[in-house]
Amino acid sequence: MQKTFFWVEEYLFYPKKISQKVLSYLLLPFSAIYCIVVISKRFFAKEVDFDIPIVSIGNLTVGGNGKTPFLISLTRDRKNVAVILRGYKRESSELLIVDPSMDIKQCGDEAMLYAKSLPNALIIVSKDRIEGIKFAKKRGVKAIFLDDAFHKSDIKKFDIVLKPRHEPTNSFCLPSGGYREPKSFEKYADIVAIEERDFKRVVKIKNESDRMVLITAIAKPKRLDEYLPKYKIVQKIYFEDHHFFSKKELEEIIKKYGAATLLVTTKDLVKIEKFNLPLSILELNINIDQELVSLVDDFIDNYGKL
Repeated sequence: MQKTFFWVEEYLFYPKKISQKVLSYLLLPFSAIYCIVVISKRFFAKEVDFDIPIVSIGNLTVGGNGKTPFLISLTRDRKNVAVILRGYKRESSELLIVDPSMDIKQCGDEAMLYAKSLPNALIIVSKDRIEGIKFAKKRGVKAIFLDDAFHKSDIKKFDIVLKPRHEPTNSFCLPSGGYREPKSFEKYADIVAIEERDFKRVVKIKNESDRMVLITAIAKPKRLDEYLPKYKIVQKIYFEDHHFFSKKELEEIIKKYGAATLLVTTKDLVKIEKFNLPLSILELNINIDQELVSLVDDFIDNYGKL
């Protein structure tokens, strides 16, 4: 399963094998159709002004560029704001206000991480972003932040697109590559935030032990490798993005590898902390360049004044 997972990930972003490159080119006609649809949606969309400052954090590729920790860092000290996201892979379908005490399967792992990290913000999961925006306005918030909404071109907003330090070598759109919109579409962003220039990842391990098994259910899990203490990791186990763990499967992993602790990201932590298992935490924080933060502040503070 893990081999298949990494083969697909490598195929989408950094194809090296001949079979990956051949498949990518064979699927180009479908990518062309996909691009026509995506381009049509952007150019024929009618932008709606909801009379409230809206900031979107997005990226052009599928998953794994740090949108969640970036948004948490950008909004941590703000009050009277809402964060709206889909709540990917949640079991509910209706619009919900996320509370840290609710069942995580009702809201999704990312929404729960926002709720626990941003106690001063209103966290909303809504499949329909426009419905979520209208709901947030009724609750009296002064600004709205959208998770992963660059492609929502029917909403008037301030777009920040995150650009990874290591860009994909495969620049095709789905299904020939990992881009959800043509790479050239970054020109429609208000800010293209480049990793290591405009934001930096800061990682530390809490409760580190000498025998840790890394378990994670995030996109592009190999990006964690550079932060791992090599001689203390006895095994790495990767699950499907947004996988909901069971206590039994984690106990079996601890037993099989003789782990002192399971090493998990904060995104994984919100799904397993209730199990009371021995854990080490790979804590990721994002340091954002102050000039970028000031541009967002100016947009919010001066919205509607011009």
